[in-house]
Amino acid sequence: MWLIILGLVLVAAIGGAIYLTFAVAKFGAVKKLSQDKKWLKLLISFGMIAVCFASITIAMSLVNAVIVLLHFIIFFLLFGLLVRISVKIAKKKPKINLHGWLALTTTIVYLCVAYFLCNNIWQTDYAITTDKQVGTLKVAMFADSHICNTFDGDGFKERLDEIIKQSPDILLIPGDFVDDDTDRESMIKACEALGKTDFKYGVWFAYGNHDKGYYGSEHRGFSAQELEDEMKKNNVHILQDEYELIDDRFYIVGRKDKSDKNRKDAVELTEKLDTSKYIIVMDHQPADYSREAESNADLVVSGHTHGGQFFPVTHVGEWFNINDRTYGYEKRNNTEFIVTSGISCWAIRFKTGTKSEFVMIDINQQ
Repeated sequence: MWLIILGLVLVAAIGGAIYLTFAVAKFGAVKKLSQDKKWLKLLISFGMIAVCFASITIAMSLVNAVIVLLHFIIFFLLFGLLVRISVKIAKKKPKINLHGWLALTTTIVYLCVAYFLCNNIWQTDYAITTDKQVGTLKVAMFADSHICNTFDGDGFKERLDEIIKQSPDILLIPGDFVDDDTDRESMIKACEALGKTDFKYGVWFAYGNHDKGYYGSEHRGFSAQELEDEMKKNNVHILQDEYELIDDRFYIVGRKDKSDKNRKDAVELTEKLDTSKYIIVMDHQPADYSREAESNADLVVSGHTHGGQFFPVTHVGEWFNINDRTYGYEKRNNTEFIVTSGISCWAIRFKTGTKSEFVMIDINQQ
């Protein structure tokens, strides 16, 4: 399904680039440079678009250049339609390329805000009550750091420091700590930063779909086993369809990622747990709510969706039944679910339908 979406995006980008070539040719500066010669106008226009596209590709990546191009196209089409309607109503054409300037200005401002929302982090708080004998528990959680996309190992430490300031009892990381673009040095620095924390109940991790890598250790300079070894060396607890009872008060359960065909069923994984204890499950992809709601889980925390990333296609994963939820809180039966938008994101450095965050969950006994 995602390959189909990618194909459609590429087709839209190519078609849009052709449209933009004609649209940019209408700017006064282009007309002057070309002395209003049609072929030269189109050549200059195409050249300007190509230079901008190449510059963004070099500065960020091809994916981000396509994202910028698509937004520019969308705003050109939108303002083109609005200006055309206003001309029909006012029966007067603007003296300048109004829709072009509006599209250009809006694209720049809009994507600057989107870059800011993606490359900075906010704290999101949740309060949960339970009748189980858990007392008071302050849980910090983040997912989707995808180290080396919006920040490297040093940048990760800065974000981790913001979490440490909140003095949580425990830190949960439900997947996509790294990906194929993470370099070895940053992976080690990030693991060492986790190792220097002193949370009362430690740091707990469950794998996401990117952590073990898609292209092998040659691509990113470390293997899945080396990541696991580095985490364990820094006292990070890794759970793969496993659970631990902590302080005789609550369980932490870590599920294998949905992409792992050998992972256990949610009901099977939790059926032997003492249900008088509070049970927290880490599951990277929020895509098994029906079974998890039938299990003994009290709270399930997930990431993966990046909060929907872009408006207005924020909930496309739900529309196509890929995810049960894109972002935020939901309760089914006696199980509560929280999905984070992630502390970073994969490949794309813009967020318009959401923002980057870490989560603080206060769990209180009634």
